Amino acid sequence: MAFICLILSGAALLINGLTMLGRVPARDSGVFNVLIGAVQLVLCVAVAVSADGSLPALLSISGTFLFGLTYLSVGLDALLGLGSASLGWFCGLVAAIAVVFAVSNVIVDPFLAVLWATWAGLWTLFFLLLALGRRIGAYTAWALVISSQTTTTIPALFGLSGHWPSGPGATAAALVVLVAVFVGPLWLIAAGGRRRSSSPFLTEPRSPTAA
Repeated sequence: MAFICLILSGAALLINGLTMLGRVPARDSGVFNVLIGAVQLVLCVAVAVSADGSLPALLSISGTFLFGLTYLSVGLDALLGLGSASLGWFCGLVAAIAVVFAVSNVIVDPFLAVLWATWAGLWTLFFLLLALGRRIGAYTAWALVISSQTTTTIPALFGLSGHWPSGPGATAAALVVLVAVFVGPLWLIAAGGRRRSSSPFLTEPRSPTAA
């Protein structure tokens, strides 16, 4: 279930990034986010019911549950215009919990720890953008696009094939991805500015929750 939810998250992150860059209509992505969030929450509830109070099982779905709530909230806001401030503060909470997950996995699964650290950074961007109103729309959009497949879909496909990345090499690769997610947008924005392009990919985009 976890790997399927990772693939769904990869799709949601990609669509939200493209929406912020003006390539996907906000209402279209709103419907998509509602579907992704709802499916993830249903899967989490199914696991929770079958877990029969098992704390490890409940812990394993807690992160997915928080991500599902994020996507569902983004979708509902895009469709209903609910406002994104509360979503921003919720993303701040998710970012803090993601840091805890990252630290707790440093020894048992360093690769996963780096992924959680990357997701903590992404949700911190949501917090800064939506709750505090920082003008980091373009930066956040590119970070979403870069991270959407590298931190979710690709690891999930390895996991589904029975080859979850492990060892120093995998951890080093994850660290390279982490740097790319947060440094790459700076280069892309700067390159766009030098070209003085009128492409919507290079303009300051709106929030993914804007209707």
